[in-house]
This record gives sequence, C-alpha cells and structure tokens, in this order.
Amino acid sequence: MFSTSSGAVTRVIGPDGRPLTIADLPPPDTKRWVIRRKAEVVAAVRGGLLSLEDACRRYTLSVEEFLSWQRAIEKHGLAGLRATRLQQYRYDNLGTGDD
Repeated sequence: MFSTSSGAVTRVIGPDGRPLTIADLPPPDTKRWVIRRKAEVVAAVRGGLLSLEDACRRYTLSVEEFLSWQRAIEKHGLAGLRATRLQQYRYDNLGTGDD
C-alpha cells in the first residue's frame, strides 16, 4: 500500500503483484467482467484505494456480488472467480423457467 502524506492511499498491490492505481482500474462502464478485472477491484477495496461503497457505485455492483468475488478469491484464489457469474446466473434463474 502506498499513501500520500495526508494518509490517502494512492496505490495498492494488484492481483499480479504490480502497483495498481485508480487509473489502472477497469473503466466504470465495464460490462465484461473477466477474472483480472474482478481481482483488480477486489484488490483496490482490500487495500483502501476504493471503499466498498465507492466500488459498488462506480461499477453498479451489489454488495453481495462484490462480496461473492472476494469470497471466491479467499477460498479458491483467482481461479475461483471464473465461475462466479455462472453461479449467479443459475441462482437468478431458479424457479423462473428460463433454463
């Protein structure tokens, strides 16, 4: 974590081990959430670069969706993010007849 003299975090270590700044994060209008982008957002929140609320607002995520990404990384590493959306789609379609 890198911070200014005022204590604001300016860089965190990204999922690939390189420094990550706000400018390096996925654009706010991201629609395709690949593993790397999810991991960057999780690293930014964990490191204090973005608050959870700011990340959810910026990327139009629910808190539950973000937390599912974080849990997937904690349990299975980056590979755990691969199935997150598929699991969410299955959950969303339960009982709707949209198989």
